[in-house]
Amino acid sequence: MSTFYQRLLQETEQERNAFLSIPLLHQAVAGELSEELYLSFLKQAYHHVKHTTPLLMACGSQLPERLEWLREAVGEYIEEEMGHQEWILNDIAALGEDKEAVRYGTPNIETELMVSYAWDTIQRRNPVGFFGMVLVLEGTSVELAVRAADAIETTLELPKEAFSYLRSHGSLDIEHVDFYERLMNRLELVEDQNAIIHCAKVMYRLYGGIFRSLS
Repeated sequence: MSTFYQRLLQETEQERNAFLSIPLLHQAVAGELSEELYLSFLKQAYHHVKHTTPLLMACGSQLPERLEWLREAVGEYIEEEMGHQEWILNDIAALGEDKEAVRYGTPNIETELMVSYAWDTIQRRNPVGFFGMVLVLEGTSVELAVRAADAIETTLELPKEAFSYLRSHGSLDIEHVDFYERLMNRLELVEDQNAIIHCAKVMYRLYGGIFRSLS
């Protein structure tokens, strides 16, 4: 008998494959990105990662009492994710850019749309659905982050200090994926499961839009 996690992967496979086919991602792991493109990625990453902790807090506050165990897990996520946006700003500074200009700058519309959809999922739809976004962001970083960091650093001869976000996320999220799978397999209500699947499908498209906007 298959688990919900297996079903989640199966039913979002088409969207995931479409995301992974984005040319910019292939350029990244092949070390073919310019420094300008890498900086553009970091800037957009900052403008969505800074919402991670507030989104998790909102999700936890909106969960029903029957999912108290999931609220506790959200607390663990918050501890792990807090402050990661500052890692990105430090990477940007290591590349010689003004990190404060990025902090108070404006994201691309594609980044705004992804963040807006995450907030909408929590506040208007089903807060459990937010875990569809978690699948997309953590799953893709495990697959791509460390490989991309190694390739870009080597090709462009950039300082190691410019890759703290990618490297830490790649290793952190390997542990998170196992934790995530266990959480998903405890969800029993079909409406919660369907909300996660729906959010993940949309998030693959919206997150992909961010990468397409860079190129």
